[in-house]
Parts: sequence; structure tokens; C-alpha cells
Amino acid sequence: MMKKKSISASKASLVLFLCQMISALDVPLDLSQPPTITQQSPKDYIVDPRENIVIQCEAKGKPPPSFSWTRNGTHFDIDKDAQVTMKPNSGTLVINIMNGGKAEAYEGVYQCTARNERGAAISNNIVIRPSRSPLWTKEKLEPNQVREGDSLVLHCRPPVGLPPPIIFWMDNAFQRLPQSERVSQSLNGDLYFSNVQPEDTREDYICYARFNHTQTIQQKQPISVKVFSMDSLNDTIAANLSDTGIYGAKPVTERQPTLLTPTGSTSTKVELRGNVLLLECIAAGLPTPVIRWIKEGGELPANRTFFENFKKTLKIIDVSEADSGNYKCIARNVLGSAHHVISVTVKAAPYWITAPRNLVLSPGEDGTLICRANGNPKPDISWLANGVPIAIAPEDPSRKVDGDTIIFSHVQERSSAVYQCNASNEYGYLLANAFVNVLAEPPRILTPANKLYQVIADSPALLDCAYFGSPKPEIEWFKGVKGSILRGNEYIFHDNGTLEIPVAQKDSTGTYTCVARNELGKIQNEVQLEVKDPTMIIKQPEYKVIQRYGQVSFECIIKHDSTLLPTVIWLKDNDELPDDERFLVGKDNLTIMNVTDKDDGTYTCIVNTTLDSVSASAVLTVVARPNPPFDLELTGQLERSIELSWIPGDENNSPITNFVIEYEDGLHEPGVWHYQTEVPGTQTTVQLKLSPYVNYSFRVIAVNEIGRSQPSEPSEQYLTKSANPDENPSNVQGIGSEPDNLVITWESLKGFQSNGPGLQYKVSWRQKDVDDEWTSVIVANVSKYIVSGTPTFVPYEIKVQALNDLGYAPEPSEVIGHSGEDLPMVAPGNVQVHVINSTLAKVHWDPVPLKTVRGHLQGYKVYYWKVQSLSRRSRRHVEKKILTFRGNKTFGMLPGLEPYSSYKLNVRVVNGKGEGPASPDKVFRTPEGVPSSPSFLKITNPTLDSLTLEWGLPTHPNGVLTSYTLKFQPINNTHELGPLVEIRIPANESSLILKNLNYSTRYKFYFNAQTSVGSGSQITEEAVTIMDEAMASRQVDIATQGWFIGLMCAVALLILILLIVCFIRRNKGGKYPVKEKEDAHADPEIQPMKEDDGTFGEYSDAEDHKPLKKGSRTPSDRTVKKEDSDDSLVDYGEGVNGQFNEDGSFIGQYSGKKEKEPAEGNESSEAPSPVNAMNSFV
Repeated sequence: MMKKKSISASKASLVLFLCQMISALDVPLDLSQPPTITQQSPKDYIVDPRENIVIQCEAKGKPPPSFSWTRNGTHFDIDKDAQVTMKPNSGTLVINIMNGGKAEAYEGVYQCTARNERGAAISNNIVIRPSRSPLWTKEKLEPNQVREGDSLVLHCRPPVGLPPPIIFWMDNAFQRLPQSERVSQSLNGDLYFSNVQPEDTREDYICYARFNHTQTIQQKQPISVKVFSMDSLNDTIAANLSDTGIYGAKPVTERQPTLLTPTGSTSTKVELRGNVLLLECIAAGLPTPVIRWIKEGGELPANRTFFENFKKTLKIIDVSEADSGNYKCIARNVLGSAHHVISVTVKAAPYWITAPRNLVLSPGEDGTLICRANGNPKPDISWLANGVPIAIAPEDPSRKVDGDTIIFSHVQERSSAVYQCNASNEYGYLLANAFVNVLAEPPRILTPANKLYQVIADSPALLDCAYFGSPKPEIEWFKGVKGSILRGNEYIFHDNGTLEIPVAQKDSTGTYTCVARNELGKIQNEVQLEVKDPTMIIKQPEYKVIQRYGQVSFECIIKHDSTLLPTVIWLKDNDELPDDERFLVGKDNLTIMNVTDKDDGTYTCIVNTTLDSVSASAVLTVVARPNPPFDLELTGQLERSIELSWIPGDENNSPITNFVIEYEDGLHEPGVWHYQTEVPGTQTTVQLKLSPYVNYSFRVIAVNEIGRSQPSEPSEQYLTKSANPDENPSNVQGIGSEPDNLVITWESLKGFQSNGPGLQYKVSWRQKDVDDEWTSVIVANVSKYIVSGTPTFVPYEIKVQALNDLGYAPEPSEVIGHSGEDLPMVAPGNVQVHVINSTLAKVHWDPVPLKTVRGHLQGYKVYYWKVQSLSRRSRRHVEKKILTFRGNKTFGMLPGLEPYSSYKLNVRVVNGKGEGPASPDKVFRTPEGVPSSPSFLKITNPTLDSLTLEWGLPTHPNGVLTSYTLKFQPINNTHELGPLVEIRIPANESSLILKNLNYSTRYKFYFNAQTSVGSGSQITEEAVTIMDEAMASRQVDIATQGWFIGLMCAVALLILILLIVCFIRRNKGGKYPVKEKEDAHADPEIQPMKEDDGTFGEYSDAEDHKPLKKGSRTPSDRTVKKEDSDDSLVDYGEGVNGQFNEDGSFIGQYSGKKEKEPAEGNESSEAPSPVNAMNSFV
């Protein structure tokens, strides 16, 4: 939630304009003018009798006026009273009371007259009265003895003071007496009881009167009230009277309302216009009546109507004649109602419609003074001239009185005077002074020359041209020194000379000239206008919700005119920020650290410049977990239910969503609180179900979006009576732990479920489907009983019943259990195996008879293991694998078998006790599969045109090898691949010499093995043939000869010269063979053999199982990667890696497993040899 307000210069300018309109009528003080009263004391002036009395009267005029006073209608000679002085150059009187004078001696009606040669002005009649705070008259107060339920009025009757005192009631401890709909104070200060209650009995009802003017408080003697209940009243009467029947033992009777004040059915009230109307109704009755107000034939005025004193007082502010009418108060309770009608008449003291205003005329001019006022009744208008009734004032031929108007014609200088208009009726009067000043003056401009006005763009600009002259000058405005006269709708010309530009823009900046002229002369003045950019809040503070003890920040980023200096002020709830170091005011923000509840409120950023002010507000809501509920009360106590009520704590700005009710069982689990129930956050009462034999305490926790409150204080305790158990133990089971027993278990009842002392259990059992009687035993408060000597795994009917000292729980339901299990007796028969493929087989068996299981059939286990691989004829460690098939299944799948192998398996039945005997071992074989890659591939003995290849058998042949396949292709200097050659090799070979190869050439080889099923995964390698041996030997021999070194230097020099020539030709745009060769062969290097051992590095690529396409090459990574044909075993039963569905179908995932082994060959070298480097130039 965010609100923004802006206060621009327009409002301030409007006020300035109004002031200018008034000041335009003022005559400059250097010119002759009649007196004007500028300050005077109020009409009704109540003074403190302990302080000096100051009666103000200030006036201005030319020449300066002299002052005189009247008291009670006669001249007041201040020179004859030593206690009275008049301030110098002033008419203000100071009456010295502090040095012996008495204020009472100076009570009266005072009026001031200010006079000079051009007239006399008079003040209002000022009534001086000293304030009074008299003491209470002593009186004997009888104790008030009143019957419970009756009404009562305690009268205050304060002494009459000036002004009237403020009344309040307190006790001896100076504590205000609490007031309510039942007990309240009336407007006259009396204390009203609509009905008294025993708690109203006390002896210190004291009425206090506070006299604010003298700052004194007077108190009445204490009043005693004693309230008798009906029972005590009957006892008292019975002790004093023989006949008590006239009173009887009547209870407190309810009564319908009656009005205590005002009395009767109607009354009247007169109030003056503009005052506050207060109407009051106080009623008696039991139950306490509720007051309601209506206006007959109309509505109570909106926005001006208020209800006070528990709606017993109707308050209407700023009343007018339209508020006259009949107001009805209605007092109502359940027995009926009473009403009273107050007829309100609004009268009015005189108020101005048009007050007379000063009139400045030049000789020979005409003018009027108008004095119009209204009131109820309509006021009388009378005129005075220089303080004298106009009827007896000196005659002036230029004036004519016409009721509320004086008309002046062809005035002369002697016509100058001060006229007073008096409008009066029975409720008051108005007095106004207005002078007529006859002058002949050329124009003068009162506004300072070259005055600078600064305004904000798009707001009004008001350029002042305060002037005076007689006759009244005409005003014209120009822009610039030689500009034309300003006219048109874009300007407003005010009578006081002000030029208004309603919407000033940046181009309105400049010099403006004001010209004033009358028949006596002409004058002009220049003013300057500057239009500024408005101040704006471009990033306003935003509504924030923060948890208690958090941190919050409000932004206030502004943009302003560069020539204006802004100041930023932050307010909280329209007041200054708290003086707290947690509030950090930054350049563009306000940060509040460690927020508390008191920080909740509206924060306003106010940006002020000399010309404008803008503000933006945002609300901070501090939320927290609710306060705990309080005042828990238990009502409606019954054996199995009770009503709990509470009062919610403060929700801390986050609505309570629900209440959680917990209980404590002080009898069985003291200190442990349990969940009982919860109710919505709008509910504060709940009906709770109770259990017998529980000592309950309750507490309530409030919950809102922030969290849970602290628990409330516990309620009072409530102990319920004992009763038979309502329920029996749950989760009754019968399961044997040995072949010859039955273990009966159950969940014991909790403490509060016992419903009484002496909780025990009656355990009963009998063999099912056998005509046996129930066997029963009563055990203590335990949860297990063992029955011995039972047959192996037979069904039993079981029941467990709770009982306590008061009796049994209802008849329990029966459950079926079984005595103990033993191991199964027979193995599954007719075991058959169906081989599906080289890695998967299906096994079948016949189920065993259920009687031989001797327990709960849990399923079958298949044990299987590999005997040997048929391709290797070598045995290895036997690792048995187990698959479990749940339920009464008769088949299962065996995954993850190795191809071309011999396996054995057997099947066993399983119950809760364990496994039965195994079926005879069943032998089966898996067919051949494709082999894994050869275990290694080495390339040795490189020559000019041959290479020797050696390889190892596949790690997993998975069958009988039939052959090997070798594919190879050359790789040129640009890593492009040549034609692919394929060779078939018998299975019994382990090496091969490849001949007729190109010398100094790199080859890539692809090698795999085959069985009758197909080809296995391949292994790859790269190798290089060597160069001509003679060239190699010559290179070794001549490399150390001097002539060879010289030849090489010459060749190097020749190459350098050739490069320089080529560079020059290239710059000229020519081409040369070396350049063409470089463009054709970006990388002429070839891979040489290593010089240390003459061997070639091995190459492998786990992802490259096919010959490379022409134009691509994969570099060596020093290892030979091979595909391992071992399949990972994902068991189809409940083994390590898989499981079966209910029908035995496999739901695991079968995937191949790759193994990486290090290559046995050496690393291939990529560095070029010197010979190869030379060959690149051939």
C-alpha cells in the first residue's frame, strides 16, 4: 500500500495572492490615513486574578493615533489610577494586580478608541471578568443503601466557577472510577448507575472539579454506596420485622428501560450556529439498556456526528440552522424500550455576509460602504461615524445612509472618517471599522524593483505589482523591455495588480514589466521570472511486510532541478522518526534494523526545496507469531465432554488461522502434552470429548502464517470419573516363535484409554476348525502371552479383551493366528531348464504340497552356478548365485549367463522358518556367442615395406574361434585415409607379417575375432614403416663431417636468399612454387619412429570400432581399448541387481559391461625426424 502527495508552489502562491489582494487596499504609511485597529483583546476576557491584567489595543494611522478608553460606558481616566498604565505608542492597558491591586475591582466592559485628525476607530466591547474557583459548600452526605439491580444517581453539584470546571470521579487512591454502559458520568457531572451490582459497594465515590484557568482542583466529600443483595436484604428485614412476607425471597428482577435523564417524554434544546450540539440520554434498566439515536424525518449529518459516553451522548459539531429538528434517543433491552424526543432549535449570533472594507477615493469620486450580516433572529444594523452614532455625528453632504449601505458622492478631503458598522441580536454582536480616506496621489508601485520570482514548471506563476494611487491606477503588463502588452487567455490579471500565468513553462522565463498610470502620473517596475524543473520521487517507498527482528529498507530516489538544493525528511506516522540508532537514514533510503512491533506504521519521505515539496508514503506492517491466548475457562462439565473458551492474544498483524488445543493427563502422564483438536481462528470456544479416569488440563496455541504462539497458561484441572474400558487392544497377532508354541501379542491401551484403575487383559484362544472350547487367561497390563505345546503351524482363533476394576470392555473381535513354523519337508520336483539364448534361461518346477511347507509359503529360491567354460576347458572358483521368486511361483528367468558355458542349478522352497531341502542338481549349457576383442595387438619389427603383427586370444571367446579379420589403411601427411584392405586369418594363428607396404608410411589397423555366431568387438592400432636403410646410415655417417656441415650452411643460405626473393615477388603479387606447396600441404610432417628402442606406439580408440572414413584420423592415446564381452549379471529374481514381478517376470535392466586394459605396445611418437623434415622439400 502506497500513497503519494505533492505540495507545489501553486498553493503557496494562492495564499500569497490572497494576502496581496488585502494589502493592495492598504494605504502606505507615509500618506495620511485614518486609524485602523490592528489588535485587540477578545470580547469575553476571563483573566487570572493572580496575574496582571493586560487589555490589548493596537492601531495604525497617519499621523499616529492617540488612544482613550471607556469603562462601563464612561470615560476611564487612567491617570487617576496608579495601578493602571498604558504602553508607549500603544493603547494597551496594563493593570497591576501583583502589586496590591484586586482583579475584582476592575471587572467591567472596556472599549478602546484610536483617534487622529482623519477619524476615530473603536474596539469591541471587552468584558473583563476574573476567573473563580470557589470551594465546595459543606454538606452532610447520607450513605446510599440500594438494592441490587436498582438504578442510582450520585450528584456532584460542583460550585459555580468561571469558567465552568471539568468534572471527574475518582477514589481515595486518586484512580479514576471505571465507567461502562452500566455506569457513566453525565454532562452535568453526576454519576449514573443504570443498575447497581454488589461490586459497586464502596465508601470512596469522590467528585473532583478542576478549574483550568487557575490550575486548581476541588473535591467533594466522599459518598458511600452499599448494595444489598436480595438474600442479605431479606435476612436483615427478617431480623427487624415479624412480617417478612411483604418482601418475600424475590430474586433480582429484570426491568425494562426507563430514562433517568432527561425526564419526561420530550424536552427542548437551543444551540447557536457554529457551536457543538450535545444531547444526552441515560437510562435505567436490567439488563443494562443500549442507547440508539435517530433524527425524525431526516438523517444524522454525516462526518459531523459522533457518539460519546457509550452512545449515551450525541455530538454534532459545527451546527447550522439545517440541524434543527427532533432528535429521538431510544433505550432498549430484552424486556422493552423507552424513548425521549429532544426538540433542537439552532439560533445564530450575527455573522458576516459582507463586512465593510476600507475605501480610498480621490476628490470628486463616488463610493459605497456595505455592511451585511445575518443571524437568527435577523440582526439589527447600525452605523457610527468616528465612534459616534451617525445620527448625531457631524453632517457630511457627500454621504447618504441607506440601511446597510452608506453611499458617497463627490467626496472631498474633509469627507475622510472612520465608520463603524454594528450588527446585533439577542445572541451577540459584530463590530467592524472601515475608513473613507480621500487622497489625490500619483501612482506608486510598492513591489521592489527587479524582484526575482521562481516557480516550478506547470504550476501557476504570480508576479506581484502591489500599487497605490488615487484615483486608482490602471495596470498593464509587458514581457521584456520592448515587448507588447500581455493579453489573452494564457494570462490572468488580478485587481490587486498581480499577473498570473496559470501554467508556467520553461519558455515563460524572462523579464516582466508592470506599468501603473492614473490621471496624476505613470510609473513602471520590472520583475524577473525563473521557471524550474519540478522535484520528483522516481523511486518511491513501497509497502513492506517484515517479521519481527528483521531488517527493512525504504527507497526514496529523487530527481530535481540542478539549481535547487533538496532536503529529504523521513516521518513516521506524520511525526519525526524515533530517536533510535536502529533507524539509519541514507542518501536515498531509510533502513530500520532489528524491527520491533512499535515500528509498525506509515513512513513518509518528504523532499523539500525552496519552491516545491513532494512526498510519498508506504506502510510498514510488522508481523510476528501471535501472542498466546489467555483467560482459559472450563464450563459445561459433563462426564464425557466439557466446553473450553479463551481470549485470543494479539495476532501481531497476521490473522490467526487456527487454534490448537492440547491436553495433559496429570494422572497418567504428568508434564506430557498431547494434541486434542484444532478449530478455526475465528472460534474461541470448543466442545471437547473426554475420556473417563483422566485428570485433564488444557492449553491453547494460536497459529498464524508466521508460526505458532507460545502455549497459553494451563486451564484448571478436571478429573473425569472412572468407567469400563471403551475399547480393546489393537493390532492383536498370533505368531509362533517355535514349532510348538503360539505367541499372542497386542498393543496395550494408553493410560487414558484404561478408563479406570486396575487395567488387565483377558487373552482367549482356540484351534480353528476344531470343535474346541475357548481357553482364557487374565494377565496384567502387558502386551504378550505365550501358549506352549501347540501343534506345528496350525491356525488359531484369538481375541484379547480389556478390563479394569469397574468391568470389561465390549466383546472383542477375533483374529486368526498360527502356531510356530518348521522347515519345509520336501524339495520341488520336475525341475526343467529351457535355454533361451546365450545369456538367458528359463527354469520350471512343480510346486510342493502346502502341507509339507509347514509354515507360510514365502516363495522359491533358485541356486545356480557356472561349472566351466566350454571354450577354455578350465575350471575356476565356483560362485553360486541365488534368485528368489515370491509366492507360489513355478518358473523363473535366469539372466546374465555366460555364453558357451556349463551350468548347474537346484530349487528350494522357503517359509518363515527357512529353506527346505534342495532339488537334485540340473545341468544345462549355454550356446556360443560373439567373442570379446583380442586381448592385445602389438606391431613390431618395422622395415621399409613390412610390419609384424602379434595378438592375444579374446579374454572371453564365448565359443569356438573360427577366424580373425584384419583391416588396414594408410594415412598420408595430411591425415587423410587411403584405401581399406581386409585379410582373413585362421583362428590358430597369433602373428602375421604384412609385406609390400610403402616405406615411411603410417597405417591404421582394425582387428577382431569371429565365432560361428559372428564377429566380436575390434581393437585398433597405428604403426609406421621406416625409410631406406642406406639413407639412414649415410645420415648417421656424414652428419659429423665438416664438408657436410658446410654444405648444410650453404643450403641454408640459399634457402634464405630464395625466401627473400619470394617475399619480394609476393609483395608484387607473384606466386612461387614454395608458396604453392605450403598452401597444398599445411602440415608436411610425418610421424617418425622413436629412436630409443625402434618400436612403434600402439593406438586404440574405445569408440572407434570401424575403419576411419577418408579425410579423418583419430590420434593415439597410448592405450589399446578393447570391448569385453562379459555381460553384467542382472538377476531376474531377488538377487543383487534385479527383482521379479509376481509372475516371475524379470523387471531389472540387463546391460553389457566394458573393461579397459592397458596396451602392451609402446607409445607412438609424433615428433618429426630430420630426414622426414628434409623429405618435405623433395
